[in-house]
Amino acid sequence: MHNLIDYINFDIKPLKTTQTIADAQDLFLEISYSHFPVTENNIYIGCISNEDASSINENSKVGENKFNFERFFVRDSMIWLDVLEEFGKNDCNIMPVLNEKNKYIGYYELDDIIKFFQESPFLKEEGGIIVVQKPKSDYSIGQIAQIVEGNGGKLLGLFISNISENTVEVTLKISQSYMNEILQGFRRYEYVIISEHQEDSYLENLKERSDYLDKYLNI
Repeated sequence: MHNLIDYINFDIKPLKTTQTIADAQDLFLEISYSHFPVTENNIYIGCISNEDASSINENSKVGENKFNFERFFVRDSMIWLDVLEEFGKNDCNIMPVLNEKNKYIGYYELDDIIKFFQESPFLKEEGGIIVVQKPKSDYSIGQIAQIVEGNGGKLLGLFISNISENTVEVTLKISQSYMNEILQGFRRYEYVIISEHQEDSYLENLKERSDYLDKYLNI
């Protein structure tokens, strides 16, 4: 699997403050980015959005519109989940990348970060998906990993897929082995199983009891 920094893109040079808004508009027409990075004396000072560029006088200089810039970026040392989170926070499809000395070195494209995710073991490795829910004050990532591994499974990945005022929902990918044991382990620790599983003996027992009760009531 590639390192995330292998996806840093250098194809399009950032806009300079000395260029015109017309230059920015031409770039947006050529490439369907939501934003373009802007530098001044090779220092990153923010991003201009497609929406803003289309509504500004095309003869004005990019640097004259600094008050419109959005100043999001990521570091070249950040992990892909943090990078993906920044894309979501800023509703963009391009992300400037700076090094630890705040020097602009390139940018990520959203499609490439998603591609990186698709190459991760979470998606590529064969396994089963379990979605569990617990009160926000009680859940523990360490406990979740212990339940999976303590019942013979291998944890391939997890993420928090939903969070509310009171509860947290966690999506896990695990090896297919010992699925039933793992499900029962979560129930012993009072996790609610959101996903459905053919291997779940608990649900099968409930079904058998329900069928028996229906049969009894119909006698």
